[in-house]
Amino acid sequence: MATTAQPPRALVRIVAASLVGTTIEWYDFFLYGSAAALVFNTLFFPSSDPLVGTLLSFLTYAVGFAARPLGGVVFGHFGDRVGRKRLLVISLLMMGGATFAMGLLPTHASIGVGAPVLLTVLRLVQGFALGGEWGGAVLLVSEHGGDKSRGFWASWPQAGAPGGNLLATGVLALLAAVQSDEAFLAWGWRVPFLLSGVLVMIGLWIRVSVTESPVFLAAQRKAEAAAAEGAEEKPPVVEVFRRSWREVLTAIGTRFGENISYYILTAFVLVYVTVHLELPKSDALNAVLIGSAFHFVTIPLWGALSDRVGRRPVMLIGALGMAGWAFAFFALLDSRSFPVITLAVTVGLLFHGAMYGPQAAFISELFDTKVRYSGASMGSQLASIVGGALAPIIAVELLKDYESALPVALYMSCAALVTAVTVRFARETRGRDLSRDEAVDGAGARGADTGSSVERQGSVPLGG
Repeated sequence: MATTAQPPRALVRIVAASLVGTTIEWYDFFLYGSAAALVFNTLFFPSSDPLVGTLLSFLTYAVGFAARPLGGVVFGHFGDRVGRKRLLVISLLMMGGATFAMGLLPTHASIGVGAPVLLTVLRLVQGFALGGEWGGAVLLVSEHGGDKSRGFWASWPQAGAPGGNLLATGVLALLAAVQSDEAFLAWGWRVPFLLSGVLVMIGLWIRVSVTESPVFLAAQRKAEAAAAEGAEEKPPVVEVFRRSWREVLTAIGTRFGENISYYILTAFVLVYVTVHLELPKSDALNAVLIGSAFHFVTIPLWGALSDRVGRRPVMLIGALGMAGWAFAFFALLDSRSFPVITLAVTVGLLFHGAMYGPQAAFISELFDTKVRYSGASMGSQLASIVGGALAPIIAVELLKDYESALPVALYMSCAALVTAVTVRFARETRGRDLSRDEAVDGAGARGADTGSSVERQGSVPLGG
C-alpha cells in the first residue's frame, strides 16, 4: 500500500513549518560561520597573523559539527520513540537560545580566555540542536507526502539551508554596508545574533500547529501492539547498526562531497576573498548572498526532477559537475571582479543543489520507519564531522601552507568524486512506500527486495 499524501493545504502548512524552522536553525548555524570568517578571529582569537586567528576561529566552528552526531543519536532515539514534532520544537528552542546568548557574550578584550571558552560551549549547544533538527524536519515532510512527489516536497526543508545562509549573510552584508568597520566590530556584529530570539518565536508559532507524521503514528501503534504481546524492542540506534549500517554508510558517502563543497563555497570563500585577495567584505558577502538566492529557488526544482528521473541521476549531475567546477571556481575568484566572483559562487551552488535537493527524500527512503529518524540523523551528522566540520579548516591550512588555491580545488574535487562513486553504486529509492517495513535478517536481502520493488515502480537506475 503506497504512502498517501496529505491534502494540499495541510501538506503546504507542514512544509512551511519545516522550512521556516530549518531556515531559522541554519540562520543561527551559518551566522556563526560567517562571523568566524569576518570578526571572531579579531574579537575572540586575537593574533598577529590573520590566517592563524581565522584558523582558531574555525576550530570552534568545527566544534559545532562534532556535537551534531550526538544530537542526532539523542534526538533520533526519542524522535523514533515519541514522535518527530516534539523533538523539532525542542531543537528550535535550543538553537535559538544559544545563538541569542552569543550576541550577549563579552569579548577577549573584556574577560580574556573566558570569552572563547563561553563561545565554544554555546557552539556545542548549537551543534547538538542542529544534529536533531535536520532528520526531524525532513522526515515530517517525507512521511506526510506521497510516494510520487516526495522528492519535491522533501526538498523544501533542504532549501532552509540556503534560506538561512541568505538571511544570515544578508543581515551581515546590510550591517557592513551601513556601518564603519570600527562600529561593526564594536557592536554591530551582535545584532544578527540577538535577532535570532525574534525569529525563534515566529518559528515556534508555526511549528506547534502541525500534526504528527501519520506514517510514524501507524508504526507506533504496531510497536505498542507488539510490546503488549511481550515483544522486546531494541533501542533505534542498536537496530540501525544491526540492520542498516550499509544505509548509514551510503548516507555518509552521499553527503561527503556535498558537505565539503558547500562550506568551501559559503564559508571559506569569505576568507579567501577578504584575506587572501584583500577585497572588501561586502564583495564576498554579496556574492554569497546572490548565489544563495539562486540556490534557494533551484533546490526544489532539483527535487522535482528527481521525482521524474530518479534520485541518483540528479545527484550524479551535481557531484560530477562540482568535481570539475572546483578548478574553475578558484580561477574565477582570482579575477578579483565582483560579477565574476558572483558567477563562480552561484554556479557552484547550483551544482551543490543538484546533490542536496534530492538528498532528503533519498536518505529518508533508505530506512524503515521505526529507525528512520535515528538512521537519517546519524548518517547525515557523521558526514558533517568528516566533511563540513573540517572543510574550512583544511582549506585555510592548505592556503596557508601552499599560498595557492590549487590544493583546495583538488580537495574539493576529490570529495565530490567520493559522493559520485557512492551514488553510482547505491540503489535507487524513488517511489518507495515509506509505510512498508523492508527490514529483513540476512546480508543483502533487504537491498535485493527493495531494488526489485523500486524497479517495478519505474525508476531509472544507472547501474550498481
